[in-house]
Amino acid sequence: MKLQHISKNQLVRILGFPATLLHGDTMVLDRWLWLSKRLPQTGNNETLIDIGCGSGSFTIGASLRGYECLGLSWDARNQDAAAERALVCGAKRAQFQVQDVRCLDTREDLHCRFDIVVCLENIEHILDDRKLMLDMAGCLNPGGRLLLTAPYSGYRAITKGDLGPFHTEETGWHVRKGYSCAMLRELCRESGLEIEDMNFCSGFLSQKITALMRWLSEFSHIMSWLLIMPLRILPPLLDPIISKLTGWPAYSITLEAYKPRFTKSD
Repeated sequence: MKLQHISKNQLVRILGFPATLLHGDTMVLDRWLWLSKRLPQTGNNETLIDIGCGSGSFTIGASLRGYECLGLSWDARNQDAAAERALVCGAKRAQFQVQDVRCLDTREDLHCRFDIVVCLENIEHILDDRKLMLDMAGCLNPGGRLLLTAPYSGYRAITKGDLGPFHTEETGWHVRKGYSCAMLRELCRESGLEIEDMNFCSGFLSQKITALMRWLSEFSHIMSWLLIMPLRILPPLLDPIISKLTGWPAYSITLEAYKPRFTKSD
């Protein structure tokens, strides 16, 4: 793990922000490409909170696009590394805090503070997903937007671990396989959000390259990374065509939702 941490930081110093998207599996880049299209460059001091920010890649990327960003994660080591990478990348608007996102409702300072809430591949780890959606909606200003991705309930397993069993306790792994359109509609209805769009990302090629990377990682993380690197350019270029021709289900479902500016009493 120490070697992985060092090599990633060295790569960020050489390549800057793109390196944060190239270290993990190919689906990380898919999510950033989806997210970045919905985060236009801004000079208006718009605020963004990244719920379950992991290694901080999306928080850093949003900051570089002009957003005042706060990334939350329970992992102090990840947050320290993310803050270091943000500094190297020149993401001056990115801040990171250690926070259990299951307890967002205890943070009154985050209530109605943000223009955008980002939650990518995190909600499937949380048992009480209804509460998390309510809390994320509570972080939004009226007129704000939620940008969320989660595993699609209809995906085909990339590796055996994707088949389950899914945990009945929050151990850090998935507590459910994923979400359908109906499930996301239900969560938005319960949290008072209006759906703008639902779609999918991470198609056939991206999933197969990720499967290969996971298999190679069992032998050597560095070897896996080096062998997969030349293949990373293929999914953004070819996946829309191949997935359509094969009918292969996407790995992730995507959601764009809106917090109404006016209440019914208005």
